[in-house]
Amino acid sequence: MKKLVTLILLSTLIQPVFAQVKILPKFIRKMYFEKDTSKRGSFVLLPVISSAPETGLEAGGSALYSFYTDTLSKITRVSNIFAYATLTTKGQSRLNLSSSYWAPNNNYHFTGAVGYINFPFDFYGIGNNTAKADADRLGQKRIRVTFSGEKKISKNIYVGLVAGGYDYRFNDQEKDGIFATDASIEGKHGGTIVYFGPTFIFDSRNNNTYTTSGGTLTSYFNIMNGVRGNSGYSGGFLNLEVTHFFALSKKFVLGLDVQSQNMTGSQSPFYLLPTLGSDEMMRGYYNGRFRDRNMLAGQTELRYRATERLGIVGFIGAGEVFSKDFDINQLKPNYGGGLRYFFDVQKGLSIRIDYGVGEKRPGESRQSGVYVGLGEAF
Repeated sequence: MKKLVTLILLSTLIQPVFAQVKILPKFIRKMYFEKDTSKRGSFVLLPVISSAPETGLEAGGSALYSFYTDTLSKITRVSNIFAYATLTTKGQSRLNLSSSYWAPNNNYHFTGAVGYINFPFDFYGIGNNTAKADADRLGQKRIRVTFSGEKKISKNIYVGLVAGGYDYRFNDQEKDGIFATDASIEGKHGGTIVYFGPTFIFDSRNNNTYTTSGGTLTSYFNIMNGVRGNSGYSGGFLNLEVTHFFALSKKFVLGLDVQSQNMTGSQSPFYLLPTLGSDEMMRGYYNGRFRDRNMLAGQTELRYRATERLGIVGFIGAGEVFSKDFDINQLKPNYGGGLRYFFDVQKGLSIRIDYGVGEKRPGESRQSGVYVGLGEAF
């Protein structure tokens, strides 16, 4: 299992001592420990060091710049620019730049991202019951560009468009593995895909970074087509997600989250199939271990804000991937907990670390994972 060491999280454990005696440099205290109610923009860094046999040492980090487009408005939500970059000693790399922009009074919402990955991953096959013994190491190169824009047409309703493209390339490092021998797997050489489609969003949250009441309904449909002669794919991808939050008391918040993803069309390139497991949904499962044409998952999370700086969460959920018919008996469980450190109290921005646990399949160890990131899971 990949071991993750996050330097900033270690510093939060000794924050009370350092903050009081001012041992830490001023820019560190400003990013993580000082309170600012002026609605000015804020900047935070999250260094990351990890290691794994297939990558060697991986080093890099992420940076988040958060700001308001209208500092006088009481309702305008927090916008941000997020960057992520790592490099390994074996020459692999991951780069990403994304942004979420809320116009004054939330009249428009724009998101955009561009990313590049040159990084290996384990492929287990297609379906909800793949075996760990079938893990097949694939080299992957991927370029991704995405954009969405919505206009508010009523108090809580937004409509707009989403567009973007992907370019995937794969290198099978185990020529006798399941990737090479399973003839049913489509799109083994990768391909270039472009897409566009409509979006519809209902958003009644009282806050978009640390929500204590209200909820969202987010939906989009990507009309997808292969280009450049290396992909004949033509189909679509439907995403629907519903969240809701309840303030149980001043310190406790209950969050609910349900997501459905569905591929349309007759073809099934494996790299476009919905997958189970991420740092946001079904924590504890390796992302891509289970993939198929449809995915349905849900989770509930209880959040306890112990102080304005520190929080504790516990979560439980279930989900599955399937080809045609959903089977409630095939649902996979997950559960776990985590810690939150709110480095920007005014904006509700936090560093989170979660530990998720999944199912234990026959002959395998129980699936689990550690996740470190910025902001809540949903």
